[in-house]
Amino acid sequence: MQLNDYRHIVLASAFRIVAIAALGIGIGTVQVHAQSDSDSEAEEATVETGEEPAFVMPRSGPFSPQTIAIPNSRAIGAWARSGHSDASAEAFRHWDEDGEIPPVCAVCHSGAGFRSFHGLDGTDPGIEGPVAIGGVVDCETCHNPQLGNITEITLPSGVVHPVSGAEAACTTCHQGRAAGATVEKATGDLPADEVNEEIGFINPHYALAASTNLGGYGQVGYQYPGKDYSGRFMHAKPITGCVSCHSPHSLSVREDTCLTCHTTSDSKAIRISRFSFDGSGDTTKGIATDIQANADLLMSMIQDYASDVVGTAIIFDGAHYPYFYADANGDGVIDQAEGRNVAYNTWTPRLVKSVFNWKVVTADPGIHAHNPHYALELLYDSIEDLSGPLNVDMASLGLLR
Repeated sequence: MQLNDYRHIVLASAFRIVAIAALGIGIGTVQVHAQSDSDSEAEEATVETGEEPAFVMPRSGPFSPQTIAIPNSRAIGAWARSGHSDASAEAFRHWDEDGEIPPVCAVCHSGAGFRSFHGLDGTDPGIEGPVAIGGVVDCETCHNPQLGNITEITLPSGVVHPVSGAEAACTTCHQGRAAGATVEKATGDLPADEVNEEIGFINPHYALAASTNLGGYGQVGYQYPGKDYSGRFMHAKPITGCVSCHSPHSLSVREDTCLTCHTTSDSKAIRISRFSFDGSGDTTKGIATDIQANADLLMSMIQDYASDVVGTAIIFDGAHYPYFYADANGDGVIDQAEGRNVAYNTWTPRLVKSVFNWKVVTADPGIHAHNPHYALELLYDSIEDLSGPLNVDMASLGLLR
């Protein structure tokens, strides 16, 4: 018998004694791993004691952990580099000072909250109380065996949308928190250009891809009466859902999917129309450029309307909620009161509607791929609505809807 064989027997026996001593009873299978001299791959030797493994240890050195195969290591590594796992991000740290996450927020900002909301943790669906901080969008959020039981999601607009599989998770958390119906309820029949202290900025929330993709059917934007809106952007085969274009773990865009039909994998360089929507006449650029140009125009008109019609200039600061601040003296600097920024508080129904649509479009950075038609329609109609009180000739802008 060779020295290594004796060493193996001695170590295995020692491990077994330690395990029994630690647990005080007969232990399960003790697994012992060694590194092969020929191929540097771990092999497994098992001392049977009749139950489950107690622990895993190497036979002898040198021991190289990086050579031990880990199931799903690529998927885990991709997830670890994604925004869904970034425990240091504002999306998961926002409630640190409070020590708990409100139920309405925990649905998407905590894996435990998501499971509780849908009843995937064995409880009845719904979150009765705050959820502990420290969670992220973890593996079980999308790999829970009960996820397939979710067959429909109610959107902020009130539309009940059928879902299947992982789409249930995507739609739950990327639908936004408000919709055109929210704006309609807040503004009702109020005079369009009269300041009303009872209304204010309505935030559709962030990363609205699931809702913007559904377009006029999902009704996430404020849809002006008498206007028709494009429905769900079905794209084309092989696109069937979120994971057709996005890696479910890294969240990155699958470039090979774009290249199935397009000559570039840069989604912002892809154009889906031979028409110019921004009045530039340039159809060599991606449709994302048209959307951005019209969004910039809408913001400019929002600022003009606030100054010229409402009488109080407005400043947008995307880094600080509620994003829109007052500039009463028109000096281009946010007003201060007791050392704090003064939120914009002279809203009219017309302003609320146009700002909401601007935010819907700009809150989805991939809207040029998710539903460019719907984005352009919301922008055009908002610009047109502001053009009246601003005495702007729509025809002179050269826009297309």
